Amino acid sequence: MRLLLVFLLLAVATPTSAQDGFTALFNGKDLSGWDGEPGLWAVEDGVIVGTSVVGKPKTNSFLIWNGKAKDFELRATVKVVGDNNSGIQYRSRRLPEVTPWTILGYQCDVHPTDVHTAMTYEERGRGIFGYNGVDVVMDPTGQRWQVGERPRVQVDIAQYNEFTVIARGNRLEHKVNGQTTSVFIDHDEKARALEGLIAIQLHAGNPHKTYVKQVLLKVLADSAVLPFDEATLPAGSKKIDKPKVVSAQGKTAPAKKAPATK
Repeated sequence: MRLLLVFLLLAVATPTSAQDGFTALFNGKDLSGWDGEPGLWAVEDGVIVGTSVVGKPKTNSFLIWNGKAKDFELRATVKVVGDNNSGIQYRSRRLPEVTPWTILGYQCDVHPTDVHTAMTYEERGRGIFGYNGVDVVMDPTGQRWQVGERPRVQVDIAQYNEFTVIARGNRLEHKVNGQTTSVFIDHDEKARALEGLIAIQLHAGNPHKTYVKQVLLKVLADSAVLPFDEATLPAGSKKIDKPKVVSAQGKTAPAKKAPATK
């Protein structure tokens, strides 16, 4: 499996490798190695640009890398201009029954509302695991445990920021500009994923543009899956409910449609 992953990486990534063992998944010229809904994605001045307008896409759409990753470190330099959000999808799978560019899986949220910035989240799945500033463990029954807190990282997503995902076994860590936002350990064997697709989200709703300047991937050696033992949770750990969505798109709610007239 590890040899297959390396082969896939070499097959779809640009030949130019970055420093420290990272490989660039975007060649800076075109969308070779990626699959997205026609008309939504383009390369402008060496940057991937996703454009969302009212009614298109009708549902969240994804630019999907033509490869899979298991244990890795992923770094994406992204900004969102307009009142909406984006996300870096990983260990995901397609939902072709919805659209060819709809996926389910873990996401590092690129969101203007600070509680959602780089939170641990699952698109079309279990929702929010931990806000920005909160570390969470999900036990085998699907119960969330808050096991730690950290200062909330605040950034302006209308400017370029580097979002990092480190996936080792069932431990997932998100960072923005090198600062950890949330750590999530997933013990839910029925729902979790240990391998899958990487993608960039173009959110439906409020008009905006998502810009992706760089996507770097480093394949890591396979890590053991951490076992769950309530007795070993950090002191002060507590059960929590599923965190609520504070803002589904940007910082403001989308405009409501006017009632139909007869």
